[in-house]
Amino acid sequence: MNTTRACSLTLLAAALALAPFGAARADESTSQITFSDPAKPGTLKVRVWHGDVTVRGADVKEISVKSDSTAIVPTPRKDGMRVLSTSSSFTLSEKDNVVTLEYGGEGWGGGSADFDITVPRSTSVIVSNSAHGDLECAGLSGDVDVRTMSGNVNLEDVTGGALVETMNGEINVDVKSLAPSKPLSFSSMHGQITIHVPGDTKANVLFRTHRGVIMSNFDDKVLVAKTTVTRVTKHHTKSADARPDAAAPSAPAGATPAVAPEKPEAAEKAEASDGDWHDEVKDSIREAAREAALAAQDAAMAVHEGLMEVNVQMSGVIPPLPPMTGGKVVTGTLNGGGTQIQAATLNGDIVLKRVE
Repeated sequence: MNTTRACSLTLLAAALALAPFGAARADESTSQITFSDPAKPGTLKVRVWHGDVTVRGADVKEISVKSDSTAIVPTPRKDGMRVLSTSSSFTLSEKDNVVTLEYGGEGWGGGSADFDITVPRSTSVIVSNSAHGDLECAGLSGDVDVRTMSGNVNLEDVTGGALVETMNGEINVDVKSLAPSKPLSFSSMHGQITIHVPGDTKANVLFRTHRGVIMSNFDDKVLVAKTTVTRVTKHHTKSADARPDAAAPSAPAGATPAVAPEKPEAAEKAEASDGDWHDEVKDSIREAAREAALAAQDAAMAVHEGLMEVNVQMSGVIPPLPPMTGGKVVTGTLNGGGTQIQAATLNGDIVLKRVE
């Protein structure tokens, strides 16, 4: 009797434990849509203001979207009205072989929603207007174009072209193979960029970082590269009488040229000592000026980012990253050269890894 009661209590506890999980699964909705011409490669445009997005390529003919949000159903209400505004729904539409997924209005600052999307492998993916959230793309042969304000980007099994820009976030890329006419470009203002490529990859590389290092485990005979560093330009202003090409005043005709008196040895040593001291002072001043310039650059960048985030919240549009110049630049060829791979970051390391 006691054994039966114990078993009943155990089953009841198990059922109660599984109940929240079942409810959570029930809250997840699935929507499906097909391209108007499935025989041709299509494009998926993702505009998710807040939330993580995962896109997986598979051997399928339609696009399926799983989310904790719900899709807006375009069916009119009983009174004939259509709901145009909503705070917890997304839209999924298709036109001319382009499927568009939208969640969050222009400049909308509400809650977040995550999306798990399955697409045909040949689909190209464009992610824009993403303010906060991580992105993962895997198993795609189409091109990937990503622009996000804040979030990590992870690309797996890349075989097409890729353009990734994130203001704050790390970029991790696993390249399966490179197409000759499809370059790869990755930029992050604040975050490490890691690129994994097969050992036999043929590529031209261009890497740039300001506050990080550039590393690789490729042999120097396989990855032939050179490094250049752009520093603050030093300007020296000299007076006219100090220039070596300055003309000396001419002596009167027939006069004996004046001979400068020899300086005592002690005076020459004193002048040399003064010259060394002045050089040290100049170097310290230059270094202080350089540090001040870097501090001003950081302050300007912080203001720029703050204004950019405000503008993004108001307009709902993610602007392109400003061009990066200066810093440490590595250029070279991998296995003799080939497809262009470039990466740039202001604060972060750049790592090129060989994988077999």
